[in-house]
Amino acid sequence: MSENENNEPRGWYSRGYLPHFDGGEINQFITYRLADSLPQNVLSKWQRELEKNEINDADFRRRVEMYLDQGYGECWLKNPKVAEIVEENLLRFNNNKYKLHAWVIMPNHVHLLLIPKNGYSLSEVVHSAKSYTANKANQILEREGRFWFPEPFDRFIRNYEHFENTCSYIENNPVKAGLCENPSDWRYSSAYWRKLRND
Repeated sequence: MSENENNEPRGWYSRGYLPHFDGGEINQFITYRLADSLPQNVLSKWQRELEKNEINDADFRRRVEMYLDQGYGECWLKNPKVAEIVEENLLRFNNNKYKLHAWVIMPNHVHLLLIPKNGYSLSEVVHSAKSYTANKANQILEREGRFWFPEPFDRFIRNYEHFENTCSYIENNPVKAGLCENPSDWRYSSAYWRKLRND
């Protein structure tokens, strides 16, 4: 269960790289990415600019998202077998560790909009999404080494408008990246599954 022995949300915390907010049962927008999806020198440069207040947090996140959408790195999630492992794992924990509202598996990153269930911390939810899939993906790809970048980006959802905009952003990400024409065309997404249920 939760890392916090009192089962209370941790609030703001850091594991030494990015700030995270564990607010308990609140909507969270989470992005986690492949280990090679963003060169460390580029990320370090942007972090220095952020620390010097040359850019703000929103600019930093926009830059990261734009870079990821360019498909940098090996893009192992383009492999259908790997994407299916990630998708099956996400859906397996839905309504157990979290309530999943929207999601998309892009070639080199994953976006989720979810609410952690009572008793599960944000870090536990992310761990559930990443550890099993990293091992299985490396087996499929016949490779060794780090599969996912260690820390995710996460943002708590402020209000209904923010929730709706985030859902739209997630499901339109493949369209924005030039991978398909309509959100529901992208096989590894909540938009695809919703269309399948409604047909």
